Amino acid sequence: MTLRAEHSDVLIIGAGPAGSVAAGMLRQKGRKVLVLERDTFPRFSIGESLLPQSMEFIEQAGMLRAVVEAGFQYKNGATFVRDTLFSELDFREKHSAGWGTTYQVQRARFDHLLALEAERMGAEVRFRHEVIAVDTSGERPVVEVRSSEGDLYTVDASFLLDASGFGRILPKLLGLERPSTFPVRAAIFAHIKDHIDPGTFDRNKIRITVHPEHVDVWYWLIPFSDGHCSIGVVAEQKFLAQFEGTDTERLRKLVFEDPSANTLLRNAEWTMPARQITGYATNVSALAGKGFALLGNAGEFLDPVFSSGVTIAFKSASLAVDCLEREAAGETVDWNTEYSQPLKKGVDTFRAFVESWYAGAFQKIIFYAQGKPEVRRKICSILAGYAWDETNPYVRDTKRRLAALEEICA
Repeated sequence: MTLRAEHSDVLIIGAGPAGSVAAGMLRQKGRKVLVLERDTFPRFSIGESLLPQSMEFIEQAGMLRAVVEAGFQYKNGATFVRDTLFSELDFREKHSAGWGTTYQVQRARFDHLLALEAERMGAEVRFRHEVIAVDTSGERPVVEVRSSEGDLYTVDASFLLDASGFGRILPKLLGLERPSTFPVRAAIFAHIKDHIDPGTFDRNKIRITVHPEHVDVWYWLIPFSDGHCSIGVVAEQKFLAQFEGTDTERLRKLVFEDPSANTLLRNAEWTMPARQITGYATNVSALAGKGFALLGNAGEFLDPVFSSGVTIAFKSASLAVDCLEREAAGETVDWNTEYSQPLKKGVDTFRAFVESWYAGAFQKIIFYAQGKPEVRRKICSILAGYAWDETNPYVRDTKRRLAALEEICA
């Protein structure tokens, strides 16, 4: 059977944050863009607390006004809690230049907004169109697509960007998936109507609470502008397996093991059934290859603890678009040295902080009362998303600097 054949300049798989922002950036350059998304938007997703660095990329994509006017919850930092220990970071008090504030967003609304902005800017976005096969052996990559009506067709493009997130379309189809070095962790999460008493909670900050007994178990509380919160717990699967009942019952039991959460959420309405994802940490053998690159979670996902996922997705989009524009101008681009390696530099900075967090060492740094303000500003920069800022010694020499801090704060 001969399938209908279509042609595109740049083809993007996935209309999530990475795909939509990449589409916006490419349209700013005048490129023709086709986005294929297998789901219908709006659709639920977690990863709801943005980092300030992400605002630079939203602005670069021409979508800043739409995001600012959407009425999302303003965010200027993070609060860390364990028993009686309390530490607050204001992202405006950071080492790196750039945005110090951002938003906490319901991802269903946020992702749909970005996709609509990509369409407004001239990208063609097709929802419920699923990529089921890919061939990168020819001069141009070719994908086979199934439409919402079940029709099959092919699209060839000058370049293919995979922004399919946890769907990980190209890693699966091209055999790029590799096991993560992180232990298998799971997250149980829900949205609640929080009814938190005014003045008892800073809604401008994400709240990260460490379990009173287990340093590798933590909770997030992300406030939204409509009186709801996203709440979740993250732990290794074997720990969560001890708790019986529905996911909602398990989540409530775990959250209320923390005394401060018990007080803060005593009036909360648990109106949404909790959900669980397991084994979300991922890795790949290559972030780019002949005619394609992997963006955001399609390439690698670490852990939700520092809310780095969307920022990494946006950074990957920005780097990829820059490489594509240089190729269009006639330059020869080495995608390994000019895309993969720069992207991994920031990812590895986040990775070192994540590993230190679960070992309990970074928690000692966060709660250390005698920390120097200049060191705190450098740490704050990374937690605000500036993990690629080479003026920061904790980016240039992450592991050694962290190890020295861990020893001091121990």
